[in-house]
Amino acid sequence: MTQPLAYELVIFDWDGTIVDSTPTITQAILSACEDIGIAVPAREDASYVIGLGLQDALSRVAPNITVAQQAQLTERFRFHYLARDQMLQPFDGITKMLSDLKTQGLPLAVATGKSRAGLERAWDATGTRQYFETSRCADETDPKPAPTMVLEICEELAISPDNVLVIGDTTHDIFMAQSAGADAMAVGYGAHRKEDLLRANPLGCMHSVNELHNWITTWLVK
Repeated sequence: MTQPLAYELVIFDWDGTIVDSTPTITQAILSACEDIGIAVPAREDASYVIGLGLQDALSRVAPNITVAQQAQLTERFRFHYLARDQMLQPFDGITKMLSDLKTQGLPLAVATGKSRAGLERAWDATGTRQYFETSRCADETDPKPAPTMVLEICEELAISPDNVLVIGDTTHDIFMAQSAGADAMAVGYGAHRKEDLLRANPLGCMHSVNELHNWITTWLVK
């Protein structure tokens, strides 16, 4: 007899969790600030806003600029990011993990701070679209850390949030999951520091894709 799964759904963050994009996004923020002549934030501060919707992220790193400067900052960020967008690939081991989970019958989804157009480009570039049942993006609903992405995915798939695991590399992911009533697992190889992640009280913090893969496989079965 097939044993029940410990979770009915796993929702993944994208940038910094599935794809090794943290350095590219961080540098795009720094370069955009430099381009328009405003204070350039510390690299750690630029990394910290990854996972939020784009406008929320840029507003946090440059909170006191004019509307015109905000538009310029957004344009320059997109210029720098899109120059490398198509070259970004999943972390080593991610595709195998997604394939294994899909083979075991575990539905997967994505909740991301990317735009819908950005996620579609990323799926095409990485060849990973087929692993995911559905997704939510920051320009379609409330961005992280609001729980809305998780709740909408759960409603679409008719799965209760308390049967869901959210995996992400930022505290924004953890708070989103917790607010929705889902479990959260952090990964420490992305944008936020391990100590910040652990202070948000996830189930744990995995230090590599291999460790994450082993943990999920171990806990798939109740």
